[in-house]
Amino acid sequence: MAARSKWFSTLFLTDLWERFGFYGLLAILVLYAAAPVSEGGLGLPRAEAAALLGVYLAVTFMLSMAGGWAGDRLFGPRLATLWGGITVTLGYTLMALPTTVTTFPGLLGVSIGTALIKPNMTTMLNLHYGTDRAGREAGISMFYVGIQVSALISPLVVGFLGERVDWHLGFAAAACAMAFGVLQYWAGSRHFAPGIGRVVRPATPRQRRVAATAAVLGLVLVVSAGIALTAQHAIVLVGLISLIVPFTAFTFVRRAQAETDRRRITVFLWLLLGASVFWMIAGQDGSLLNLFALHSTERDLFGFAVPASWLQSATPLFILAIAPIFALRWRRYGERLGVPAKFAAGLLLVGASFLVMAGAAALAADGAKVSPLWLLTVYFMHACAELIIAAVGISAAAEVAPPAYQAQIIGLWWLFCALGAGLASQAVRLTTVLPDQVYYLALGTLALAFAFAFIATRHRITRGLTPAPDPQGHEATQAVRQLSHPGA
Repeated sequence: MAARSKWFSTLFLTDLWERFGFYGLLAILVLYAAAPVSEGGLGLPRAEAAALLGVYLAVTFMLSMAGGWAGDRLFGPRLATLWGGITVTLGYTLMALPTTVTTFPGLLGVSIGTALIKPNMTTMLNLHYGTDRAGREAGISMFYVGIQVSALISPLVVGFLGERVDWHLGFAAAACAMAFGVLQYWAGSRHFAPGIGRVVRPATPRQRRVAATAAVLGLVLVVSAGIALTAQHAIVLVGLISLIVPFTAFTFVRRAQAETDRRRITVFLWLLLGASVFWMIAGQDGSLLNLFALHSTERDLFGFAVPASWLQSATPLFILAIAPIFALRWRRYGERLGVPAKFAAGLLLVGASFLVMAGAAALAADGAKVSPLWLLTVYFMHACAELIIAAVGISAAAEVAPPAYQAQIIGLWWLFCALGAGLASQAVRLTTVLPDQVYYLALGTLALAFAFAFIATRHRITRGLTPAPDPQGHEATQAVRQLSHPGA
């Protein structure tokens, strides 16, 4: 138990500090982008500022596929997580410089580093749990408890420094947090189980050359686009790319599998699309809903004007409060409900939340400011939905993934989250031609329709995700057990 707690603590604390920067950035990025140039911001229109956050999330999630591949085939998940932390630190440092010139290069650095950390750290967690599905789902939920402590504090610290002192000082706080996380991970990595995090199927020399060439060409294209395109055009371009890449990557990963694995991954597409719908809505917490907090929410508290970014602490606060309850429920009822039913519940919650937002937007349509209880209700529903979608989806990804494709399947999961963020980055543009209440109503109805589709096809999805026994009578997950516990 002591050894287990040490490896868990190392991953737990690393993710805690990485999430500090992530949630801090989410709290102030759209406010910084929409702030006038005279106030140190980027001066983007409301819709473009909201779209920027969606594009940042989309790029981060899209790159997670490459980050998963790098962990599987180049560095191993253990080392890839370390390099990711270093890259995130450098990205925040660029954003902390007192100029807007380094904002976009720094944001790209944060995206690249996060794309290395997320699939590979999740792989490390999954490998330590092996084939214990209930334990893994409960572990992921409990992981959220520690993460949300940081996510709760981060908007309060980064938000106050950014909104009330200087935007770049807020980014500097995120850089310091990630630097501490890197040092903690390096010091605690000795507690990982023997063999965990190594490369199972190393890339061939030719694959390494192709990967290096692709990385260089990608960097050249990004720099060229940054020079040739305006911020608005770049946002549209990246948003459109995020709609294409997930399905292309899914096709390649699926084709590389044996027939049995191919069948399960095909059915897993349902969960990937469900995650996309969730992030299309929840991904707007830090963008459109953050701007709603700034302009349409009553924030006066006993004479003190609460920073709009502080409301971003609501979701992690709710997750912190309810994650232990969810962990206990997974232990007791998780197997009875089934994956499709759980996903349907998450989508019902997130869909209904935007129906609530439609009501709030209707009340604020004439310029009036509404009670913060509207936003707090929406954030609570998103917290519940996130605990369901994240824990169940990532756990299912670990079970579906063949041993040599663990990080890549997790990367595929984040890639379809990029699809949701990309959809959000384009959808927010509709607010320039539609009343906000109509916009929220349309997206909420879409999520509800998807939830009912999960309910209608739940038996087919369950059968498709169930592994078939191999010729020797072992479950397909036996390979994962051997990978997780060398010598078993």
